[in-house]
Amino acid sequence: MTFRALVVDKTGESEVSAAVQTLTEDQLPAGNVTVAVEYTTVNYKDGLCMRAGGGLVRNYPHVPGIDFAGTVESSADPRYQPGDKVVLTGWRVGETHWGGYSQKARVDADWLVPLPDGLTTRQAMAIGTAGFAAILAIVALEDHGLKPDQGEVLVTGAAGGVGSIATAILANTGYEVAAVTGRPQAAEYLKSLGASRIVAREAIDTVSRKPLESETWAGCVDAVGGEMLARVIGQLKYGASVAAVGLAGGAALPTSVIPFLLRGVNLLGIDSVMQPYQQRVRAWQRIASDLPLDKLDAMIQQANLAVVPSLGEQILAGQVKGRIVVDVNA
Repeated sequence: MTFRALVVDKTGESEVSAAVQTLTEDQLPAGNVTVAVEYTTVNYKDGLCMRAGGGLVRNYPHVPGIDFAGTVESSADPRYQPGDKVVLTGWRVGETHWGGYSQKARVDADWLVPLPDGLTTRQAMAIGTAGFAAILAIVALEDHGLKPDQGEVLVTGAAGGVGSIATAILANTGYEVAAVTGRPQAAEYLKSLGASRIVAREAIDTVSRKPLESETWAGCVDAVGGEMLARVIGQLKYGASVAAVGLAGGAALPTSVIPFLLRGVNLLGIDSVMQPYQQRVRAWQRIASDLPLDKLDAMIQQANLAVVPSLGEQILAGQVKGRIVVDVNA
């Protein structure tokens, strides 16, 4: 049987191309579960996987797509039966293993989780890796003592995928959200998700000469990293935490140990790739219960496989608002 997939291949020593091709099932990689993919997304890592020199793909030809949702077609693992709805995020699928930009995927059963009750496969991919990372960040902050009555929670990169989901969940569960964006036109969108105020990126994206500033934030979900994260660390309230979940602003962290020693703040690293199964199930259950689905629908842009390469360039340039849902069968 044949199916369509977006295939990235080398065209030169330092060049790659990405195009939709027709493949056969015997070309799929090894795995004990075959899934008929219904929806996938476009994430920052996906953009890197479609770009020469992105640093994530080692072997070509390659099918990117770091997450997907669909229906089990066949399974050699007793946990999954044909017809089961499943979700996959992480495990370096789409990087070292063929991913979700395809009508079919073959993966290890350990990488899947059942689709939570109350969510469709389309909604699951509107959430996707970005939403999964966002809820992991929120749970980590709460595990370190964050509560709604402690003050404003800052969300950086708020108009992006992680930030949009984090803003909607935090606001829906009683938190006062301050949303950082460099796009003034995104202000009304962020307020519609529940943000109580908008913070201009230029007000917080440069390092202060002072290691400590006024205690402002009860917590932070940071999708930017770099100088903005360093600035936020110096503005956290005593004992507060920031969950670091992205590096769109750079991987360097130009800060000092002073905020950690004098204010007892916490920097929490969030990894969405290698999370164990039970943590994944907990996170997806929390998403299903706490994310307002009407807000989710407002975040969605729908696309097909043919336009994914151009969307990958847009997301790397910080030009994508909300969540892109790719219908692989469109």
